[in-house]
Amino acid sequence: MFFKCENFQKVGAFKFRGALNAISNLSDKAKANGVVTHSSGNHAQALSLAAYIFDIPAYIVMPNNAPDVKVNAVKEYGGKISFCKPILEARESTAKQLLEKYNATFIHPYDNDFIIAGQGTCGKEFIEQLNLEPDILMAPIGGGGLLSGTVISVKALKKNTKVFGAEPEMADDAFRSFKAGKIIPQINPQTIADGLLTSVGERNFKILNKHLDKILLCSEKSILVAMKLIFENLKIVVEPSAAVSLACIIDNPDEFKNNTVGLILSGGNLDISKFNWEMK
Repeated sequence: MFFKCENFQKVGAFKFRGALNAISNLSDKAKANGVVTHSSGNHAQALSLAAYIFDIPAYIVMPNNAPDVKVNAVKEYGGKISFCKPILEARESTAKQLLEKYNATFIHPYDNDFIIAGQGTCGKEFIEQLNLEPDILMAPIGGGGLLSGTVISVKALKKNTKVFGAEPEMADDAFRSFKAGKIIPQINPQTIADGLLTSVGERNFKILNKHLDKILLCSEKSILVAMKLIFENLKIVVEPSAAVSLACIIDNPDEFKNNTVGLILSGGNLDISKFNWEMK
């Protein structure tokens, strides 16, 4: 088994890839007015750092229950935060107000072509670094930016490699959508994998519906088990969302027997001081 450790990426997550690519492709005029997004954390950090690199403003809408470790990181990278209620309607309405006020460009966390292309470099690098053709490559799915980018890049380089999505049972909209062949929105997810709470995006679903091989599910208990295994054996810190891929192997072992498997560990932004290792 091989791990692509995006917890070592800038801002501690794969999100920096897409954010940097999205801002890189803006016109000079658009850059000058800045960028807006809504995010619970990792995309917020990534866009803030990418904006800092280009010396442009980043206006970030975050839910008022976002983890402190992610809020503090956005501030450190220079993002200007507007807090809102932790519901999509509040995120979108607050972002709209900022867009109108600053005439800025909205950078969606995942439903954006440049974001998808940027995230796809993760899978491309993984294949190049492995220097072999894995039987299966798996990544977690929330909105689908990482997984849609991954399936495009991996299938282009290694057509025989199967690409799987990994998702918590308590936030399984992508699984249900993939089975139904249409988007089924996320409703009241109750998972510790806070980076996977969003519904799959329109662009992302079209890509996944066409190219993805399978989506697997895992329990909350297995996410905790996977996190501990990674902490104790790899000696690295990952957030719950990143452990979902390994958790899906724990819960679906027969899918992976006698296969060479690659897993993308999507990020490591965990507030260890507040994390509860006990199941409710």
